[in-house]
Amino acid sequence: QVQLVESGGGLVQPGGSLRLSCAASGSVFSIYAVAWYRQAPEKQRELVAKLTMGGYATVADSVKGRFTIYRDSDKNTVYLQMHNLKLEDTAVYHCNLYSDDEDYWGQGTQVTVSS
Repeated sequence: QVQLVESGGGLVQPGGSLRLSCAASGSVFSIYAVAWYRQAPEKQRELVAKLTMGGYATVADSVKGRFTIYRDSDKNTVYLQMHNLKLEDTAVYHCNLYSDDEDYWGQGTQVTVSS
């Protein structure tokens, strides 16, 4: 069983930056891919970024050029660096660790972009 703990959310003004962290309980990145999702009120969950076991990163078009996903395997942590935040980035952000057979989620961290 893998435990995931997200942190780093908060209130930020438009144009600001935040870095979200997702700490995993153990050395998992050689076994699982990882993704960040977000869900705003009354909206469907949206895939924001993902990182394969081999380190290949992709991000959604809505955040391209602003968000970056990366990991620190020594710290068993994956990050979502967010720049130039917009009002529409407001959501609960969840970390997801997955393989063909397993799927783990963190509890989520709230990001609120507001002036």
